[in-house]
Amino acid sequence: MERRKFTREYKLEAIRLIKNGGVSYVQASQDHGVHTSQLRDWVKKFSDDPEHALPGQGQLKPDQLEIARLKREVTKLKAERDILKKAAAYFAKETM
Repeated sequence: MERRKFTREYKLEAIRLIKNGGVSYVQASQDHGVHTSQLRDWVKKFSDDPEHALPGQGQLKPDQLEIARLKREVTKLKAERDILKKAAAYFAKETM
């Protein structure tokens, strides 16, 4: 079974119904076909950080993007370091 993906707009609409529409979590979960605990998680995430919460469809928050970029950079720098270590060892053997 494939994992379902929801857009940010879909999630925000469900949150709006719960917060402003007076709809219960149970009713909203039945209407949207989402488990109640998932709705509670969306509401909590939105309450914690409304601007960056619920990016939807595989998008990352800005801080997560920065972490991913830094991890790629660390990997590249480690590879460069290893190459330089090998080159230094090679040239050290030649001069002896």
